[in-house]
Amino acid sequence: MLSAAATDRIIEMAWEDRTPFEAIAAQFGLREDEVVELMRRELSPAAWRRWRKRVNGRVTKFARKRAADVDRFRCSRQRPISGNRISKR
Repeated sequence: MLSAAATDRIIEMAWEDRTPFEAIAAQFGLREDEVVELMRRELSPAAWRRWRKRVNGRVTKFARKRAADVDRFRCSRQRPISGNRISKR
């Protein structure tokens, strides 16, 4: 059972375009199908449909579909733009 904080972080990572499912698996031990199940359970039906439409076919959500030279999961300008404190970890 995941804590509320871990669930929130997984949802946040799943919404991010540059975070592949492999990064979620490495950090939380959830496979892609488990992330999809969690998203379906935690999101409203409308948000679920938006997320599935957004993720479906997105190359950046799957490490094996990315260009070989991309080894990061977030934009290099993300922190200055958003002030994201999570990146300090």
